[in-house]
Amino acid sequence: MTPLSLLLLAITVLLVGLIWRFSSRRSSLPCPTWLAWMVELDNPFARDHNARSIVARLGVQPGMRVLDAGCGPGRLTVPLAQAVGDAGQVVALDLQPDMLRRAKEKVDAAGLSNVEFIQHALGSGSLGHDRFDRAVLVTVLGEIPDRRAALSEIFRAMTPGGILSITEIIFDPHYQRRETVRQLAQEAGFREVRFVGSRVAYTMHVQKEGVL
Repeated sequence: MTPLSLLLLAITVLLVGLIWRFSSRRSSLPCPTWLAWMVELDNPFARDHNARSIVARLGVQPGMRVLDAGCGPGRLTVPLAQAVGDAGQVVALDLQPDMLRRAKEKVDAAGLSNVEFIQHALGSGSLGHDRFDRAVLVTVLGEIPDRRAALSEIFRAMTPGGILSITEIIFDPHYQRRETVRQLAQEAGFREVRFVGSRVAYTMHVQKEGVL
């Protein structure tokens, strides 16, 4: 891209982000499908928290079962599925069918067959128990109306010793502060075990106590 193209893209992203932030101020709304293109971009101001870095930092291994909670258009779904390999499984979960469709198109294009797609609202209690070794919530937590119920459901669905990775970026209209996330995670039963980043962008790992 030329410098002018990058500048125009940055201005566009900023304007759209401001509109989305204003429209979301009074309620917790999921990212609309028409903004999927923006969700798919790795924020240049948060390079340590792009999709590949989040997956690598989480220590996903072949054969693991991973939950991509609020997968959106599948920005993390493909690298997660590649990391767990044919012996593992990724469950890509989202409330919006159009987001799941876009994620499935990415997975199919990558030639992967180890992803299950589920249309589900986090917090309704349908994930079951002791299913996942790892889980990710990337700029999703603030979009969930009942965050406590959502984290409690994920906690139950994690295996003992399982790790949930939560990423928040301040440019997101539903940005959640570290103190808020830590408190909500503790209430659900998790314990913070790692923090990478700053107030602008961070990834927090919380763990369900126990031994894998």
